[in-house]
Amino acid sequence: MSFAPEIKGELIEILGAKWVKDDPVTLFSYRSDALTLHPAPPMGVIYPGTTDELVACVKLFHHNGISFVPRGAGTGLSGGAIPRDRSVVVEMFRFNTIEEIDVANRTAVVGPGVVNLAVTKAAAPHGLYFVPDPSSQKACTVGGNVGENSGGPHTLKYGVTVNHVLGLEMVLPDGELVRLGGKAWGVPGPDLLGLVVGSEGTFGIVTKVTCRLTPIPEKALTMLGVFESVADACRTVSDIIRNGIVPAALEMIDHIVIEAVEKYIGAGFPLDAEAVLIIELEDLKDGIEDEAERIREICRANNAREVRLAADEAERAQIWRARKEAFGALGTISPSFYTQDGVIPRSKLPEVLEEILACGKRYGFRVANVFHAGDGNLHPLIPYDSQNPKDVENVFEVGREILEICLKAGGSLSGEHGIGLEKAHMMEQVYNQDDRDNMIAMRTVFNPDDLLNPGKIFPNPSRCSETKVVRGKTGIAV
Repeated sequence: MSFAPEIKGELIEILGAKWVKDDPVTLFSYRSDALTLHPAPPMGVIYPGTTDELVACVKLFHHNGISFVPRGAGTGLSGGAIPRDRSVVVEMFRFNTIEEIDVANRTAVVGPGVVNLAVTKAAAPHGLYFVPDPSSQKACTVGGNVGENSGGPHTLKYGVTVNHVLGLEMVLPDGELVRLGGKAWGVPGPDLLGLVVGSEGTFGIVTKVTCRLTPIPEKALTMLGVFESVADACRTVSDIIRNGIVPAALEMIDHIVIEAVEKYIGAGFPLDAEAVLIIELEDLKDGIEDEAERIREICRANNAREVRLAADEAERAQIWRARKEAFGALGTISPSFYTQDGVIPRSKLPEVLEEILACGKRYGFRVANVFHAGDGNLHPLIPYDSQNPKDVENVFEVGREILEICLKAGGSLSGEHGIGLEKAHMMEQVYNQDDRDNMIAMRTVFNPDDLLNPGKIFPNPSRCSETKVVRGKTGIAV
């Protein structure tokens, strides 16, 4: 199925033939985001280059009852950009201009197609940077960060995307252009900006983002704690926070991921360690060394065999490269892997990780872990064979059980990857019917016909993303 001739003709009039595609290669390429387990080809793909073009296309879709899905770089991990119901994919990469760096107000105005890291590179000469730093920041776009309310390693101290966005311009599902927020906090009226950030592309298509920029810290220290057991590393995390220290980042990598990272980039991590902690402090020069020494003492009290301090910027960059490229490094030990994104209280890290490893073992999987330990945001990685149907079935089961373990521990379904398509069927385990009805009613205010990104966040059996039973549990049909 591709565009109807009359629809394709109108789209070509608006955009030009170059920017309207429904050939088999394009449809195959856009059938999934980084979550590859629920592929579904779109009706077609369009590439608007201006707000006026986007508005015209959205009005055309609205008039003809055609569903559509905004897409950034496709790095999402919950299926948020997968085109259910044969939706049209609205690819936003042409909105890639940094319009302004306002040094006095510490803001940047950027298009949603601007790559996350590009904002920091543009602001750096002015002593500023954009804080949200997902592991995919070299590829992911600001618009996608807004949709998913993305985080990253430095979330612990600085917060997630919503804490660093001051204003948005977006096109509603009927083609109306609206502006939310501005260049300062505290715009009068309801906090619609906070509502839209993290709505996973179901409220509108963002065309412009006003980002809050932050001064580059006067000094940063990056430390590597090496541990003989995961439990000791986990206790260290809780003890650091308990002692009143809030690092800028506090990340954990287990033995399996260390092995993969060393094969991939040779970061110098000890292959016989069971876990390492990456601990980063950012602050004024005065006092930061004292804080680092306190952290060394806490690590040693929890049986750390070594605590390294990056000697220079090159070593610091290498440590962070190992963390940021850990997901990709797993390809050195497995052709495919599935990652989850649950959140638990920090104090329950040791027992929850033990349960997760046992869960994987029951299904014959060796679960790896690399995650934001400071705020309890887990990212279990499950290597599997995507060509083995039994492996594919079992990896779904392990993913579901991992999330249920997180919920049982008092946690949540997602820290930064979103609900999307992947976790929609589990929302009823977290929210009661009244809560879900209220959330759906709020979405309906913006998206009354459910044409924009249908089938996401909440299960919608009436559309193509039907429900099915997987070993007695509700799942999403492909």
